[in-house]
Amino acid sequence: MAIVNRTPDSFYDRGATFALDKAVEAALVAGANGADLVDIGGVPFGRGPAVSLQEEIDRVVPVVEGIHAASDIVVSVDTFNAEVARLSIAAGAGVINDTSGLFDTDMAAVVAQSDATLVLTHSLAPPRSEPPRPEYGDVVAEVVEFLVDRVARAEAAGIPRDRLIVDPGHDLNKNTLHSLEITRRLEEIVAIGLPTLVAVSRKDFVGEVLDAAKEDRLEGSIAAAVVCVLKGARIVRMHDVAAAVAAMRMTEAILGDREPAYLRHNIG
Repeated sequence: MAIVNRTPDSFYDRGATFALDKAVEAALVAGANGADLVDIGGVPFGRGPAVSLQEEIDRVVPVVEGIHAASDIVVSVDTFNAEVARLSIAAGAGVINDTSGLFDTDMAAVVAQSDATLVLTHSLAPPRSEPPRPEYGDVVAEVVEFLVDRVARAEAAGIPRDRLIVDPGHDLNKNTLHSLEITRRLEEIVAIGLPTLVAVSRKDFVGEVLDAAKEDRLEGSIAAAVVCVLKGARIVRMHDVAAAVAAMRMTEAILGDREPAYLRHNIG
């Protein structure tokens, strides 16, 4: 899953794909580089200037329309707003990536009325806010409990289980030790029995481990993504598509899930 942020204040690209044509172009390039999905965001999860509902719609929906018209890549929309989800699905989005874990009580019903898939992510605080010091007794157990509850809510709203994905929410209302523990014990998230998505790319837990600025976190992000896949993750949300695709294809080959592109070495 490639990341395209149509925001002027995204945590990594700082507005590089804010212009509509740049956002659509970035999504098409990601697809050409091997991404299976592209995730479009119009509002950052964490603190920042207020963004109205109409502004988020204006940022996101035209990008979805542009990508859908030019490519068959699966379009995901990163939103916690049910109305943005509804309009995005109508524009061609196939996935709604709700990083708030159903903060909007209408979200599950909106997705249920469509054929879209819903990503359910663990987070504690309301969107656009961050608790100053999140605390857990057992972070993994609490994330599992939260996600199981949200899966039940989604199913009760009418979303079939085969259209649900779970995400433990690395760094979302969690400190570095929490994110490392989630990575270390990711099998417990995978055991929920749904495809697991991990969003580890260039996040603060990578930076704090390596003492690295955002622009210097590629290798750490790839390492975290590979470990997550080895532990059962099936979708990785990454900024650096070409590097991530190469790492994932090599990992899949080692696991026996992908054939080599060709065989020449010592074949005779």
